[in-house]
Amino acid sequence: MEFPRRVATFCVVLFLALVARAQALPENDWEIFLADYCLDCHDSGSAKGGIDLEWSLDASLSGQREMMEKVIRQLDGRMMPPVGKFRPTEEEYSVFVGKLVERMDAYAEVHPHPGRTETLRRMTRYEYQNAIRDLLGIEIDAKTLLPPDQSSHGFDNITVGDLSPALLDRYISAAQKISRQALGRNGDSPDSRTVRVKPDITQDGHVEGLPFGTRGGVLFRHDFPRDGEYEVRINLMRDRNEKVEGLSGKSELQVLVDGGVATSFMVSPPEKRNDHTKVDAHLASRIKVDAGTREVGVTFVKGAPEIRQTLRRPYESAFNYHRHPRQGPAVYQVTITGPFGADSSSMALNNKHLLGDAVELSPKSARSILRRLVQVAYRGMNTEAGYANAMAFYLESAMGGSVEDGFEAALSAILVSPNFLFRIERDRPGEKPGEPYALNDLELASRLSFFLWSSIPDEQLLAAAKARRLTNPEGLAAEVTRMLADPKARALAENFAGQWLYLRNLDSIQPDGRLYPDFDENLRRAMRRETEMLFENVMREDRSILELLQSDFTFLNERLAKHYGIPHIYGERFRKVALRPEHGRGGLLRHGSILTVTSYANRTSPVLRGHWVLENLLGTPPPPAPPDVPALEDNPVDASLPVRERLAAHRDNPGCAGCHSVMDPIGFAFEYYDAIGQFRSHEADQPVDATGAMADGTKFDGLEGLESGLVNRPELFARTLTEKLLTYALGRGVESSDAPAVRKIVRSAAVDDNRFSSIIQAIVASEPFTMRMPEEK
Repeated sequence: MEFPRRVATFCVVLFLALVARAQALPENDWEIFLADYCLDCHDSGSAKGGIDLEWSLDASLSGQREMMEKVIRQLDGRMMPPVGKFRPTEEEYSVFVGKLVERMDAYAEVHPHPGRTETLRRMTRYEYQNAIRDLLGIEIDAKTLLPPDQSSHGFDNITVGDLSPALLDRYISAAQKISRQALGRNGDSPDSRTVRVKPDITQDGHVEGLPFGTRGGVLFRHDFPRDGEYEVRINLMRDRNEKVEGLSGKSELQVLVDGGVATSFMVSPPEKRNDHTKVDAHLASRIKVDAGTREVGVTFVKGAPEIRQTLRRPYESAFNYHRHPRQGPAVYQVTITGPFGADSSSMALNNKHLLGDAVELSPKSARSILRRLVQVAYRGMNTEAGYANAMAFYLESAMGGSVEDGFEAALSAILVSPNFLFRIERDRPGEKPGEPYALNDLELASRLSFFLWSSIPDEQLLAAAKARRLTNPEGLAAEVTRMLADPKARALAENFAGQWLYLRNLDSIQPDGRLYPDFDENLRRAMRRETEMLFENVMREDRSILELLQSDFTFLNERLAKHYGIPHIYGERFRKVALRPEHGRGGLLRHGSILTVTSYANRTSPVLRGHWVLENLLGTPPPPAPPDVPALEDNPVDASLPVRERLAAHRDNPGCAGCHSVMDPIGFAFEYYDAIGQFRSHEADQPVDATGAMADGTKFDGLEGLESGLVNRPELFARTLTEKLLTYALGRGVESSDAPAVRKIVRSAAVDDNRFSSIIQAIVASEPFTMRMPEEK
């Protein structure tokens, strides 16, 4: 009897659905919608994707939150039902999703769940470098001191809870070295630092930041700990045969400190044709430098070019003997060693950021400075105990040595303290499991500074926290406005956007040199800078986030402009450039950086590009591929075919079709751009076919249609960007319980024209950011 009863029930429900389709979805008519569009695949018998929709929405949602949010995500993105299946009208979609969202948000109001970050989270390498800069006023290269951090959920500030013995040793060594550097003290021997130039950097043109009239070389910041003499030694680029490249005449090589010439050399071809051992042996000299962080430049004076340097060349690259011979000598590395002859018996009072108003380091001033350092380094928490611990190290070392010895020991102790290395959020006594509690002002200050600056709070932010202005909405908003205007907010472009948009991956990308001989480090850096500057422009000028998707301007230098085929842009300086439609450039989807990191070394990849859009712009990534599905290269498909035809054969595998039917149509929109982002009209001797479709079946041709599809549903991009920012801000993955807060942020931003600051302000004011769940007992 069970089977006939189910058939009769389904017929009744189907009849009601046909009646309902002619009008708006009736109030609470959930069963009609589900039976009509969902239960064929998501009943208890099949439950595709792990989703069983045979439930009643009148029941409690406590155990259904995750599944319900998946349903909202799929329906809101028009991902379900799949194209080709019986689908709702746009009005039905809107009404049903609206009712579902309304119910979920109402449930969240009664049952708040702001989520829980780990109690201890170690600073990332990038955060550590910024924290040292802001605490001690010195520049360090954390990549040479600490190992890289592992990523999770797209960001490296999540899986940072451990501190292994080996890593602790690295932190101790780093603290000792940094303490000496901050105080301008020598170790047993002068310190040495080598800056190396990547071998695929073309050095035939001017380097931004160096004086006009110079060519090639390198510019970097170096911390000179004391007044004294420093040895600068330079090595030139060599080919695989150990010959210095590009030697055809005499060249003047200059060493500059803060723009002034400190010393210079002449570089000449060897007297004996093949004897290159002595060409750069004399490029070493001692120079006098005042203590402080200085800009050091090493560059060639640009003289009258030789005929061979002015001949038309087919490529912009000129960096390697075996691909594009250099037109002149180039700098390989610069080593700075010192100081020599400096007075090491007392500290040079040049680090005013560290010493403040003190005119000398005395026992009295040392105590005052250490107290201030502990306050900032520990983010205003555990400061009395931290100060007492630092003073114990100070007294022990000062008794057997000097004030400087004591101060160095105390500073090292501060830098290896868990209160400095870790972001600590302990459950407060008395908090009940399952009942969220509000963070205090100091905890908010720490979250805020690491979110916007990737660093520790400054003294002004700590002062606002101690005055309890951060738990006041107006006070919190005022600090956010101030911090976004600070130069340190550039960390959002470097660190957040660098990970969200995969810009960090550019460093490991090496396109096939036979197919793309013009690709070099100059172009790689220019690509990344363009994207960072667009993001930073939207942030600094508080523009709509939709300008990341569609814009009539971009940021170019000569190298990148030539790559894009945009004329009349000269020099290495980046500048804002107005675009015309024929340029084919604009938002993120047309940036060389994005197009390159979503390609293979020898071809484009609609799969990678489509997946990138779904993951980073729409927030609906497909599931991972089954382990038994072969890669495209492993399939017996003619490699001379256009990639669209190769993928068509690839999708013959039933295990591929489900995901590729969504990814590939989006990825095909990029096909007018090759694997390094240059425009093309043909592929494999055939005209490019860039027709594609959105998940809802809307068809388009090229990126114009894809961009319009994204901009016409701004709430989807706003939701995805909000989730990425929230993940980055909280240091944990976004969960289903965060969805109501995300929707609230998106609605708030929409009222303010989706301006960047409106999203940041709403995130900082949200429950997940300002509250925390206690640990389950």
